[in-house]
Amino acid sequence: MKFTDIIESLALGAFVGCFIGLLVAVLISYQTGPQNISFSGTDIINLFFGCIVAGWGFSLTGLIYEREELPLPFQIIFQMGIGMTVLFLIAIYLKWMPIDLGIGPVITWIVIACVFAAVFWCGFYVYDYLLARNINKKIVDSK
Repeated sequence: MKFTDIIESLALGAFVGCFIGLLVAVLISYQTGPQNISFSGTDIINLFFGCIVAGWGFSLTGLIYEREELPLPFQIIFQMGIGMTVLFLIAIYLKWMPIDLGIGPVITWIVIACVFAAVFWCGFYVYDYLLARNINKKIVDSK
């Protein structure tokens, strides 16, 4: 693992984290009505930095996929376990998770977070799979 791999992972994590954070904010705004939503400057700053740190939690742990001797299920559990833990800690600290509303909204929040994580993990998996397939095809065709 090179230093450039870490920098690339940090940049991608920040980008994807901010994208997901803004996507969720937009979806919440549409659900409740944009005219009923008011974000303060502090909310925006917390969203920005919280999403970057959460993105780093998922992207840096994604470097485990470079360790080919570890089985894929272990790699997935490692990445998702640490990434979700970082996300949940940030969500509790920044009050994104409605822990004061009881267990129902918390479970709903966790399920939605897991669905988002699974969808994005599958998207990256398919992208990497297709990229590897195309590279392998070019190698075979060049022989």
